[in-house]
Amino acid sequence: MGSLPEVGTREAVELTSTSAPPGLSPSAMHRLQFCDSEALKDLGDGVQALHCADQRNPGSTSVTSAKVAVNGVHLHYQQTGEGEHAVLLLPGMLGSGETDFGPQIQNLNKKLFTVVAWDPRGYGHSRPPDRDFPADFFERDAKDAVDLMKTLKFQKVSLLGWSDGGITSLIAAAKYPSYIDKMVIWGANAYVTDEDEKIYQGIRDVSKWSEKTRKPLETLYGYDYFAKTCEKWVDGINQFKHLPDGNICGHLLQLVQCPTLIVHGEKDPLVPRFHADFIHKHVRGSRLHLMPEGKHNLHLRFANEFNKLAEDFLLGKYP
Repeated sequence: MGSLPEVGTREAVELTSTSAPPGLSPSAMHRLQFCDSEALKDLGDGVQALHCADQRNPGSTSVTSAKVAVNGVHLHYQQTGEGEHAVLLLPGMLGSGETDFGPQIQNLNKKLFTVVAWDPRGYGHSRPPDRDFPADFFERDAKDAVDLMKTLKFQKVSLLGWSDGGITSLIAAAKYPSYIDKMVIWGANAYVTDEDEKIYQGIRDVSKWSEKTRKPLETLYGYDYFAKTCEKWVDGINQFKHLPDGNICGHLLQLVQCPTLIVHGEKDPLVPRFHADFIHKHVRGSRLHLMPEGKHNLHLRFANEFNKLAEDFLLGKYP
């Protein structure tokens, strides 16, 4: 597919090693995950992976941070590694690259892969603009993600998408099939059920969250923006419930052509197994890998296992 409109050029680049903001990821919330203190600890450990990068892997290449103009906004991203295989990490609700993917940015093989972690518009450091949720916000994120990688001059890219980022990945693979090489997704859903809607409504009012959970998000976003954006996200995701079958991207799954690995944590309290089964059934040739002890944040809790699984799949070594 040729160049897409309104793709800008690279602007000033800050060549500094990245450190995550203190505390937990904004996407520690990922759909009621704040109720799981063990999961919160795992997310905190994931953020700390970047802080400890030099001590744990002194031979690693640095992480660069920059913004580029894409589709009328300035998108923030981090980049590391020198491999020929480009990999884009796509975060979830209220998430950003550096806060959602510490162990992946640090420990994916930098000789084989060039890893890019992005902040979708309105999230992380891709502000302004404020985050909004029009009916096509997932399609907009998919286009932004593809256009970002084209702006960075990657000829083809593989996707690692978590939760909302998994939905974005599915749409990107369906709509831009010639540009997507391979894809690994986890914690994603192609439609919204009554059960999902109840979970979403449960996190609408951030004032009811524990201070331990709320404070890091206030530090990153400020309370007003954090609270407002969470409410907007709940309304944004629930709008799909009013569509036939609660559809988000189910109609696009048959268009996915790239090799796809769906990873599901069997103890995920936020995304039931039937969502993974549905995606597996409708994405031709996809593989489903179950992690018996995995929860929603399986890539942080079991980072080494997940990283090896993802690397093997991207390299064509998955059994």
